[in-house]
This record gives sequence, structure tokens and C-alpha cells, in this order.
Amino acid sequence: MADLPSVNHSEIEIFKQIAQASSDGPVFMLNLNKYKVEADFPHGQLYKAYMAILDNLLDQVGGKILWRTQVLGQVVGNQDIDEAIGIWYPTHQAFMNLMSAPSSGENMRLRGLAVLQADLHRCKDYS
Repeated sequence: MADLPSVNHSEIEIFKQIAQASSDGPVFMLNLNKYKVEADFPHGQLYKAYMAILDNLLDQVGGKILWRTQVLGQVVGNQDIDEAIGIWYPTHQAFMNLMSAPSSGENMRLRGLAVLQADLHRCKDYS
């Protein structure tokens, strides 16, 4: 796994165990992103380049964005985010394959330039 900030290593171990099991199946990941000023979310070239490479990367592992929405405000809590993205993966292994897919390096480079904070939540299969 890449050296990402705030990685929950116990959750990654759970992912690995599920991915190695014969019962591995679909997983839905909720991505809550806060972008850097330089990304100029949602219309900037850096943001658009990051989304384009993310789409390419997801194609390589069989995942797909089911929905993407701009967050307009926060009613309760204190998590400041710009965008929520719902991504479906056919298996937990497909999610794990993100780090070794051909577009992974460029995705991580653009992510580093564009994303200030990202929280990913493993959820029950959305489909």
C-alpha cells in the first residue's frame, strides 16, 4: 500500500484478508475529499486532470464511480469537504489492485497536488 496519510492499517489488513478469501465480493467506497486551493475545485485543470486519471485507474481495476457530488455545506459536525464520491469495486482485491495498476503512479502524483484531505469509508456493496 502506498504511503498515504492517516492510513488505518488494521482496516487494510481486513481488506487483505477479505481479498484473499474465496468469498471476496463487491465493495463500495465512500470518498470524502477536501481539495487544495491549487486544484481550483470544481473547474480547475488540476482537478479535472486528477478526475481523468482516477477514471482511467478505475477502468484498469474494474471499478467505477457511481456518483460524484459537490458538497455545498455542512449541517452537523465539523468535517470540511468539497466533494463526496461513491466508487464501486467488483471485489476487495480490485480495490487493493489500485496501488499496482499502470495509472497508479500518475494518480498518486496528481492526488498529492490536488487533494488536501481524503477520508475513505468501506461500505456495504451499494449495487
